[in-house]
Amino acid sequence: MVLNNLQTAERVQQIIQRLGDAYPDAACELVYKNPLQLLVATILSAQCTDARVNQVTRDLFKQYKTARAFAAAALPELERAIYSTGFYRNKARHIKSACRLLVEEYSGRVPGRMDDLLRLPGVARKTANVILGNAFGLASGITVDRHAHRVAHRLNLSVKKDPNLVEKELMNAVPPERWIAFSHQIVIHGRYTCTARAPKCRHCRLFDLCTAPVKYSA
Repeated sequence: MVLNNLQTAERVQQIIQRLGDAYPDAACELVYKNPLQLLVATILSAQCTDARVNQVTRDLFKQYKTARAFAAAALPELERAIYSTGFYRNKARHIKSACRLLVEEYSGRVPGRMDDLLRLPGVARKTANVILGNAFGLASGITVDRHAHRVAHRLNLSVKKDPNLVEKELMNAVPPERWIAFSHQIVIHGRYTCTARAPKCRHCRLFDLCTAPVKYSA
């Protein structure tokens, strides 16, 4: 990322530090016990809240406990089980197909490599980063969901529209050893403070560093 007068190294460091101070215990809010559960939950989280996903997976993971079980699931049955997460047909197909590939080529286990994860249906870099960072403790990149994308733009850390390009700029700005923690912190900040509508600017620790053209008072 090319830093301009608003994006000095000092300013970026302040953003990183303040997010760390504001959310020292930020973590993935999806409930899971193993990499397979995190894979399924992350696929379900597209265009859906983590709270809703956790409600659905509470019963889903009791019914389907292995990749083989998901791969063998009847598609209509799986669709009904995840219906309330939205886009349930595509999500069910992705889960079933991804788990079939896990069974056929990875002995039913979720791989711990970016290239392998990106082969799975329904898995893009965002999902792969979530899995590698949380299930394997590997800093492969920075998770850019809609919340992180919005915060990055408002803080002028990136002006790109493509999430992958936003991620590249954030990775250039944030030290690799902070990638996992920063991923959680920027997402949590966007989810609860720098919200899409009525952001809570009065309570934001980054208010004086924000470059958004409109400041809110919520």
